[in-house]
Amino acid sequence: MLIRFLKDTNGATGIEYGLIAALVCLATIGGITAVGSNTTVTMDNISNQF
Repeated sequence: MLIRFLKDTNGATGIEYGLIAALVCLATIGGITAVGSNTTVTMDNISNQF
């Protein structure tokens, strides 16, 4: 029973998918934050020119 438990890899797949999803979310949040900061600066420049 202990050997069978140690060889079981079913839970590892779920954990790997969870880690991949977390990395995708972090990359998305980072990208949106970077684009949002640049957009704010651009909009401020446009409003100052008016």
